Amino acid sequence: MFQPLKGNVAFVCALDGWGFCLSQFAEFYASKLGASTTALLKGLWGPRYYNTKTMMIVGKKGMEGVSKDPQPMFVQFVLRPLWQVYQAALEEDGDKRMLDKVIKTFNLSIPPRELQNKDPRVVLQAVMSRWLPLSDSILSMVVKCMPDPHSAQSARISRLLPQREFMVDDAGLSSDVIADAEHVRKCVEACDSSSDAPCVAFVSKMFAVPYKMLPQRGPNGEALNNQPTGEGGELEECFLAFARIFSGVLHSGQKVFVLSALYDPLKGESMQRHVQEAELQHLYLMMGQGLKPVFSASAGNVVAIQGLGQHILKSATLSSTRNCWPFSSMVFQVAPTLRVAIEPSDPADMGALMRGLRLLNRADPFVEVTVSSRGEQVLAAAGEVHLERCIKDLKERFAKVSLEVSPPLVSYKETIEGESFALLENSKALFSGTEHVEKTTPNGRCIIRVQVMKLPGALTKVLEDSADILGDIIEGKSGKGNGSLNSNTLVDDGDSVATLRKHIIDAIESEVESLSVQVDKERAEKYRKMWYQFLQRIWSLGPRQVGPNILLIPDMKVGNLDNFSQGQKGILIRGSCDVSRRLGFLDVETDDTIASVEESKEETESLYVEAEALKSSIVSGFQLATAAGPLCDEPLWGLAFLVEPYIFPDSSETAHLPDQYGIFSGQVMTAVKEACKAAVLQNKPRLVEAMYFCELNTPTEYLGSMYAVLARRRARVLKEEMQEGSALFTVHAYVPVAESLGFADELRRWTSGAASALLVLSHWEALSEDPFFVPKTEEEIEEFGDGSSVLPNLARKLMNSVRRRKGLPVEEKVVQHATKQRTLARKV
Repeated sequence: MFQPLKGNVAFVCALDGWGFCLSQFAEFYASKLGASTTALLKGLWGPRYYNTKTMMIVGKKGMEGVSKDPQPMFVQFVLRPLWQVYQAALEEDGDKRMLDKVIKTFNLSIPPRELQNKDPRVVLQAVMSRWLPLSDSILSMVVKCMPDPHSAQSARISRLLPQREFMVDDAGLSSDVIADAEHVRKCVEACDSSSDAPCVAFVSKMFAVPYKMLPQRGPNGEALNNQPTGEGGELEECFLAFARIFSGVLHSGQKVFVLSALYDPLKGESMQRHVQEAELQHLYLMMGQGLKPVFSASAGNVVAIQGLGQHILKSATLSSTRNCWPFSSMVFQVAPTLRVAIEPSDPADMGALMRGLRLLNRADPFVEVTVSSRGEQVLAAAGEVHLERCIKDLKERFAKVSLEVSPPLVSYKETIEGESFALLENSKALFSGTEHVEKTTPNGRCIIRVQVMKLPGALTKVLEDSADILGDIIEGKSGKGNGSLNSNTLVDDGDSVATLRKHIIDAIESEVESLSVQVDKERAEKYRKMWYQFLQRIWSLGPRQVGPNILLIPDMKVGNLDNFSQGQKGILIRGSCDVSRRLGFLDVETDDTIASVEESKEETESLYVEAEALKSSIVSGFQLATAAGPLCDEPLWGLAFLVEPYIFPDSSETAHLPDQYGIFSGQVMTAVKEACKAAVLQNKPRLVEAMYFCELNTPTEYLGSMYAVLARRRARVLKEEMQEGSALFTVHAYVPVAESLGFADELRRWTSGAASALLVLSHWEALSEDPFFVPKTEEEIEEFGDGSSVLPNLARKLMNSVRRRKGLPVEEKVVQHATKQRTLARKV
């Protein structure tokens, strides 16, 4: 909790270079008034008053008869002296003796030329920056509130280097490696700065410094060889590693191992691509904007390292031994959401742009540079200001070429209409399989039946927020020694598998609780049991194996094939509950079999083998479908797919010849993808857009103008309230990310700079409009119009803009009114 009395709040003015904490004024007045610092500190904040007659700190009742309009001690002892200094410096008729009094009282050393400057602002900054220096206030607050390296590392070790537990089998893991890794972990936990301790450091980012800014002399005055060694833009820029030393001592010229986040010391030679050996050229202490060369630095220090530019892209772990686990990857609060496509104005400068993007990607840890499916260079940033800075750095510093920047590429997602509890109304159709989409492979040997349903909103959020943890669990890198996981696993605090499983169950329970208000308890219990069954049948997640979409295996009762393929007897590829097993919703011993209406016979053994091999094709088809939906090739969001794939024997005369339609596994993959997309289209698809949570502050007179700006941006106001003791209104709203571009500038323009906005990425929200809606009935035409005199369908407009950008076909009339006369000539 932030409170000025605790010393974790500073009052600052960056423009004039001053700042203070309450303790500074408490110490000053304690010596002047002869009071204790603790008592004054409590009195300087809150409704406390100083009674000049009794020389005591009292409440407001204690000031009766002393003053008609008493002022709190914070105003009297802190704000009033500041106001007097500002009036004396900035106003023409100000009392200049006040400045001399402050200089004399605090024994300030200010050059006469600064005090005699004709600009009053310069005089004010000279006095205030020496009376209450901003750097001293911030640094003292950091020292007081932040833990020292020894105590901080012992508290953070479980996050930085989580413990591993191993199951050592007959082949055995190297006990020496494990012992060395554990020794390194203990040294990091203790912040061991001895020369005998293994040296471990973490590089959080790489930052670019012009070569001419590097020191040319070493600690003892010797010349440093700081000459450019790169090519193109790298001739002028040197990349330094921003590193924190956690154990041991780093020396100039020392050789260290650079470990990537995927490095595993137990895998030996197979990890060569994730470890490099590098030599540290020079070490620098970062003193403001300057760099001070040093020979060595011990644990607890933050240093800049030269010589790692060719070994580290953004972050890495440095270690003096190979037997060390890499530190956990850095986690950012938000992801880069604002994307633009960039290209050089002159195609001949493409090489310079590529070099510039490589340098920018290394210099900014939050930037993402990718190549789209159309071959475009896409730059992703955190927001408008961040994007503007990146483009400026590319033009003026890294690439030094003229650029063409596309309009922002806003990300969307796709889902279906309705809520997840609507399944209760249609559970009979769901479990009987009467409502489904069916696709057949070109050779007719495989039939795919797909049903789609909406996931509970809370479950979708859990899956989306836990993508990194899910990736580790599915790959067997996280969780305790669960039988469903690999033997080499991380042991996170509280067991990440159990924690995630609890969050998923809590999400289902919260949905059931909200549903119980609308329906009776029996139906709510039925809904709970249904989703608990689904949690035991998760085959895969998508897209990219960790997304907010679920692939479910068919129920055990499914398997009736009498009406398929003219009486041919086939089998159902039921799949395997891999994800359910890894998350602990299913026992490890549970056996997954391929269901069939016929007993396994010798003549069908080859069909069973083929069916087993097609499992990966079914999962791949699901991944492709969830990565690019049917509306505009955007990822699907919050959907569960129940896929029933049936395979039949090839009884044709050409069974021994190559299939004219291509590889059978490819046909199955395509059929699954198309069936999933068709199922989404059949269930009223909707476009999903990202939303910002927006907090606005504005004076009363500009409240109407602010609401007008919000209305134009399709914002949804949540609440408004007036701040006590002021004329400011605070408004909370949700603003679509697509409408946030230029929002701050427009808000300032319409409110004359009086309103301010804070935008934070909040959630995804589905549009209520149907992108394919066209008024047909008389009631619809009367309400929405015939399409000529009404606002265009917003969802369709957004969908078409994305399809047009991606080069997908768009259904629109090229000629709106063919019979109307067109006058092409321009007459003056």
